Amino acid sequence: MIARMEIVIVIGVIVLLAIIAGVYLWATYNGLVTLNVRVDEAWSDITVQLKRRADLLPNLIETVKGYAAHEKGVFEAVTKARAESISASTPGEASVAENHVQSALKSVFAVAEAYPQLQASQNYLQLQGELVDTEDKIQASRRFYNGGVRELNTKIKTFPNTLFVRNLGFTEREFFEVADAASIAEPPRVQF
Repeated sequence: MIARMEIVIVIGVIVLLAIIAGVYLWATYNGLVTLNVRVDEAWSDITVQLKRRADLLPNLIETVKGYAAHEKGVFEAVTKARAESISASTPGEASVAENHVQSALKSVFAVAEAYPQLQASQNYLQLQGELVDTEDKIQASRRFYNGGVRELNTKIKTFPNTLFVRNLGFTEREFFEVADAASIAEPPRVQF
């Protein structure tokens, strides 16, 4: 009778441990799926803002060209940086493109400073305002994305998750970092 009771207790403990492990695996898997979706959503937000900025750049170039048509090299640099930004598909590629866009925009605004009539143009001022707004949104989206990546990577790297999550198809994600942080610390602005 006692041996039978011990067997039932052992079986009960094994079943309880199996249930606990199953619930843990289920919760961990669902948490990782949720974080993965959140990171994908955040990356989508970044690409939307990068596309919005890319759509504004040709209008900005045309406006500045009307006053400074001889600055062909500056306009070509912006066009090249814009194309690079549009074609970026990973955070690493987007980071490199972001550096080039920021550098090109600084050149455009430096050219614009030499033309007081351009600085007074309503079209130019509106484009500049939209560009600054978009840059602010890119920075906010980048922070949201990097926060999601941090949470996901932390969950993947923590023990005991690190023992099995890679087998479930989860991998660490890349942060969206910019090599020259000073270049994006403040949106590009023209000084009047």
